[in-house]
Amino acid sequence: MRNLDVTTLRSFVAVADMGGVTKAAGFLHLTQSAVSMQLKRLEELIGVSLLDRSGRGIALTPEGEQMLGYARRMVTLNDEIMRRLSDDEFEGAISLGVPHDIVYPAIPRVLQQFSAAYPRVKVNLISSYTLQLKEIFEKGEVDLIITTESKTPETAEGLCALPLVWIGAPGGAGWRRRPLPFASARQCVFRQRAIAALDKAGVEWESALETESDRTVEATIAADLGVGEMILGTEPPHLEVIEHGGALPELGEQHINMYGAEQAKGDVVAHLAELLRKSFQPMRPQIDAPVRLGIVS
Repeated sequence: MRNLDVTTLRSFVAVADMGGVTKAAGFLHLTQSAVSMQLKRLEELIGVSLLDRSGRGIALTPEGEQMLGYARRMVTLNDEIMRRLSDDEFEGAISLGVPHDIVYPAIPRVLQQFSAAYPRVKVNLISSYTLQLKEIFEKGEVDLIITTESKTPETAEGLCALPLVWIGAPGGAGWRRRPLPFASARQCVFRQRAIAALDKAGVEWESALETESDRTVEATIAADLGVGEMILGTEPPHLEVIEHGGALPELGEQHINMYGAEQAKGDVVAHLAELLRKSFQPMRPQIDAPVRLGIVS
């Protein structure tokens, strides 16, 4: 009977998640040679190649992709056992601030994963506008915040940059009307950018409503009484990206940033920050869509 070593499985998962041996070694606080040796030991034990090293970088083989799912489950189960049966289980609460419009789809998944890892730690989710989140972060009232900004400041960590797009009702015609019925909350950080783009393009527009509620804006757009702007990939299922064919101006990119990770004290906040990184990373637009996971060593 051959037994798998959780340490080698953890290294394998880290290489896949972190994007290569170098980053995985830093994350695990090991040397690159130690991580490489553990990967080699795991391949020898199973009798299959998990990593394809024939290309410029490193990619998972089909067997490696299959192994990754098993490895994640075994590492997670090992960590859960150690937390629940040892005296070192973390307790307490941490706070996370996220703008309304990017809570979905990433944040529910992050909260679920974090709860499984730290079942006795409560995450207080604060949903507000970017400017307000930055204000309470500066006051020390929140541990981590995610923001949507036109760039990534030096004090922040950039998670991804995504296009800002026009959003309307599924199959709607509101975007064809002139003046354009523009629907946006007064404090929305995208509002002034969208208005400036419309004015520069010479598109006549009018306010479809006056509100500070994102829910009210969504309802107005869903009824095809207005069009708005959102980050690509964050639109709810009852709204859709408008394929306007150039009838509306381009809105550029919006950066999703994280504040507080570099100040994280202890494993709990650091773990939440890492889950946020992994959750937003897949949202980055991909030039190519490879079948296999590409890993740069």
